[in-house]
Amino acid sequence: MFNKKILAVVIASTVGLTACNSNDDDKITSANVDLRILETTDLHTNIMDYDYYQSKVDPKIGLARTASLIHAARKEADNFVLVDNGDLLQGSPMGDYMAKIGLKAGDVHPAYKAMNTLDYDVANIGNHEFNYGLDYLEKALSGAEFPYINANVYCAADDCWNDVKKGDNLFTPYLIKEKVVTDTEGREHTIKIGYIGFVPPQIMLWDKQNLEGKVEAKDIIETAKLFVPKMKAEGADVIIAIPHSGIGSSENPGDAMAENATFALTNVDGIDAIMFGHSHSIFPHANYANLPNTDIEKGLLNGVAAVMPGRWGDNLGVVDLKLELKDGAWTVIDGQTEARPIYDGANKIELVTADKDIHDAVQLEHEGTLAFVDEPIGVAAADMYSFLTLVQDDPTVQIVSNAQIAQVTANLPANLQGIPVISASAPFKAGGRHGTEADASQFVQVDGGSLTFKNAADLYLYPNTMVAVKLTGVELKDWLECSANQFNQIDPNSTQPQELINWGGHPTYNFDVMDGVTYKIDVTQPNKFDRDCAVVAGNENAQRIVDLAYTTPEGKVITGDELNAQEFIVASNNYRAFGGKFAGTGSDFVVMELPDTNREALAAYISAESKPNAEGGYDAMVDPRADYNWDFKTINTGVTLDIRFETQNSEKADKFIAENQLRKMEKLAEPDSLGFAVYKIDLTTEPAAK
Repeated sequence: MFNKKILAVVIASTVGLTACNSNDDDKITSANVDLRILETTDLHTNIMDYDYYQSKVDPKIGLARTASLIHAARKEADNFVLVDNGDLLQGSPMGDYMAKIGLKAGDVHPAYKAMNTLDYDVANIGNHEFNYGLDYLEKALSGAEFPYINANVYCAADDCWNDVKKGDNLFTPYLIKEKVVTDTEGREHTIKIGYIGFVPPQIMLWDKQNLEGKVEAKDIIETAKLFVPKMKAEGADVIIAIPHSGIGSSENPGDAMAENATFALTNVDGIDAIMFGHSHSIFPHANYANLPNTDIEKGLLNGVAAVMPGRWGDNLGVVDLKLELKDGAWTVIDGQTEARPIYDGANKIELVTADKDIHDAVQLEHEGTLAFVDEPIGVAAADMYSFLTLVQDDPTVQIVSNAQIAQVTANLPANLQGIPVISASAPFKAGGRHGTEADASQFVQVDGGSLTFKNAADLYLYPNTMVAVKLTGVELKDWLECSANQFNQIDPNSTQPQELINWGGHPTYNFDVMDGVTYKIDVTQPNKFDRDCAVVAGNENAQRIVDLAYTTPEGKVITGDELNAQEFIVASNNYRAFGGKFAGTGSDFVVMELPDTNREALAAYISAESKPNAEGGYDAMVDPRADYNWDFKTINTGVTLDIRFETQNSEKADKFIAENQLRKMEKLAEPDSLGFAVYKIDLTTEPAAK
């Protein structure tokens, strides 16, 4: 890990090298150089091309596959650098396994065992790097044989690691590294490449328990405006920004403390290329064709070359810059970007083979992960698949809700007892972002019967911790109103095909289902809130949530004004509870923080509900079947509607949907362009009873 003292040494050494450089840069008045920048991002410890949830090789993921693209891309270019954009240490069973066994001084995390074989030039910190605490992060980073940067996280304690003091950058904010390059005439030059990294300032909410009082995160754009001019003044010829941040707003790119600020970075003078991530999407891509000032053919955002290569190693980011030497200065005169896939989902073709060096580097940890995920925890009475999770109540969310309610109820302090405990839980694997071919496989598929830890990890993807908030029925309804942004508004008088799922405007992990109350969603009404739970102008009085009710243990049904005044304890996670976006969330509403992860609570619930007997069987099993507490409001119309949704295209999905659909559903003959099955759903007739 680099700190500011090391940064000073790096800059000083580069100045010295420039002074004694033996090439003839000063004598050459003009030259052209092609520089290739390669990027990996959001690997989430998917080092192996292996699906630990289904115990099989997966050619659609893994740094082992991306490495082959890296080798090929390097052979195509004379001048290249390689960067990583974070979210590396968490997100797969291998990451969970390493966090469980811990790291001792001198241990090398498998992510770095693999990456150290690929000669990375620099890496940026992602938000998930903080999930296991700063001590774990420090030990992990010590195994990286390449420098780390981040400009907008500061030390907030009296003394942080590596002698960093309060008010100083926790990491090296930027690096300027000399690179010997060959121009188009075969002549050598030395250019100075500057790298600067950023992370969403929301880490202070998402990992409050790990970071509060220890670090401070500042605004990405203001930080860039502070440091980029310094980088230019220190001689950087090319500046590469590596924000762990999505595209964000093109219409209002100046939002303070924005999570997604990449487009806004294009307005910061001096940045020549942006290697971004965080959103798990792909840029350039047709999905962004209508984004203002965006060229998806060349891969330019507001004229700046930019790339975002998906997640889990499914793509390699490639930026090709053309540099021109004129009047003693290097200038970027053109750029072209692409995201290169490891797998052709449309034709089901493996585009690369796995890199043997990566496999060998992490073989020990791979074997340890295989044993870790196969540890038994109980038995389930029914299958848990998320194929229908966006269109009806679902067992994969139900079992998580049941576990959260049980855990919070068991730990309620005396002053909160008697207040109803309900649960907010969202589907984490429901087709990804519907942005890549690989997303079509991203569904929970846990068979009934014996369950292991890998099943719990499949059902609850993230290492969030249990947190509960206290709110009123008014706030509960607005929380659900924001969640209902998951659906597009349906025109009840149109016979044209209408897409039900708001893929581009609402991530599925923000589709919270509230268990413990009953309600319906009227998708013919406009959304009151956008994806960030900000009121949509003109929709202040919109109401999608109807028939919201709570039934007391005595059987009394509470609705209307009585429900609005009713207090509830909502069991959730640290990400949601401290997030402050949804009504009823934020520090002021938090009443309970438990040390348990949600996944640990889920595994404990499964074990507690599974009652083994002396004969080797079970007297009781955990029951994950949905209670169907939410549904759509049936649409009353005189025309035939064509409402469609997407899900996995597989025989298993077909069978599950046929057996479990509440409303009539009809599968269309052809999948969509990403390989998802497309279904029509009938919202004009009442659902079947369950």
